[in-house]
Amino acid sequence: MAADLDRHTVRVVLPYHLYTLARCSTTEVELDLPGPVTLAAVLDALEAAYPMLAGAVRDRVTGQRRPLVRFYACQDDLSNIAPDALLPDEVAAGREPLVVVGAIAGG
Repeated sequence: MAADLDRHTVRVVLPYHLYTLARCSTTEVELDLPGPVTLAAVLDALEAAYPMLAGAVRDRVTGQRRPLVRFYACQDDLSNIAPDALLPDEVAAGREPLVVVGAIAGG
């Protein structure tokens, strides 16, 4: 039963192009994570649940965020946090989603 205490259900909101690629019926998905809720753990779980997203959010080799992808939670830009940094408690508890945003470039 102690193992259940270390599990978290994290909500992730995907932009249109990613939830379409993942063949999701809604923009928000729920992921079950063991242990600490870090950005890397959420992205690992996202790519495990939706393998077609591997390489779309972060580089497959370096693991770094794609340049036109941003992460937000609790009204904060989390795009440049370390991958192993803990996400806010509200995200770990499922009260707030991690929002993935596809940035727009151009002039």
